Amino acid sequence: MKKSKSLSLAEIAEFLGGELRGDPARTIHAINTLQDAGPGEISFLANPAYAKYLPQTRASAVLVRPKEADLCTSDVIVLDNPYLGYAKLSRLFERELTQSSGIHPSAVVHPQAKVAESAVIGPGVVIAAGAVIGERVRLIANVYVGEDSLIGDDCHLHPNVSLYAGVTLGQRVIVHSGAVIGSDGFGFANEAGRWERIAQLGGVVIGDDVVIGAGTTIDRGALDDTVIEQGVILDNQIQIAHNVRIGAHTAIAACTGISGSTRIGRYCVIAGAVGIAGHLEIVDKVQITGMTMVTHSIREPGVYSSGVPIEPNAKWRKNAARFRQLDELARRIRQLEKGSSSSN
Repeated sequence: MKKSKSLSLAEIAEFLGGELRGDPARTIHAINTLQDAGPGEISFLANPAYAKYLPQTRASAVLVRPKEADLCTSDVIVLDNPYLGYAKLSRLFERELTQSSGIHPSAVVHPQAKVAESAVIGPGVVIAAGAVIGERVRLIANVYVGEDSLIGDDCHLHPNVSLYAGVTLGQRVIVHSGAVIGSDGFGFANEAGRWERIAQLGGVVIGDDVVIGAGTTIDRGALDDTVIEQGVILDNQIQIAHNVRIGAHTAIAACTGISGSTRIGRYCVIAGAVGIAGHLEIVDKVQITGMTMVTHSIREPGVYSSGVPIEPNAKWRKNAARFRQLDELARRIRQLEKGSSSSN
């Protein structure tokens, strides 16, 4: 794992608010798994299935729950949620940029753009007229920021991110490589087989602390804005169509597609490869399992699924054949029920 500045266990325990059982002066320079960690590295136990590695780990310290603390031969920091502790601690070991601030000579910044002096503008970045770049923003190589777009303080845009005109990012937004924000929504009118493009006149508004994965696309609104509220996390390769609204702190996994004008509530969890039709309403605290097709609004919190789980091919082929016979079977059952009612 990547090394960073050394931290003492006392510093780490104070930072995480945990109980240290061990040497407060012991130094840590990296994070690693229970199986692979060595001296000077810290690990964590989040899944009880990995508790078997605690007695033999070579890690200098481990983040654990109270009930597992005695199983570990290393020093421990006791936390109610070790995985959350790992998440917070990981940011202390995150790789830092070599360019501390300033504009790279190869970047192109329009004279009418405003860029904070503390921002990092990397090679090949293009910032169009009217764009505003906040304090400590990091735009890595080849990022494009369109006209009148606004990037709030402490945002980090990775290489080859494209922001079209009129996109607003809140504070502390992270956008990974290849993401496109503000592209045209899929709006066309048909006249005798010919498609007439509808100009997409809205924008995109991204709230604070949003994370957007690599290759994800968020279309601009047709008239109103497409809105991603604060704290939303989006995985890689997600398609969000025009005028969608996603509520705060919702999490969406890779390859999900959301059609236009759908509204998704707060604190939802949407698994991978889910398809959501347009103009739907999904309330707060809904969970949708992987590869589900959502064709109607969801008005009650809960867990929702569709699709057929995996099974051996021979069995699947038999069930698929039976599926094609369901309509005929249903008609026969109705006829039998009618006959039974008549005889009674």
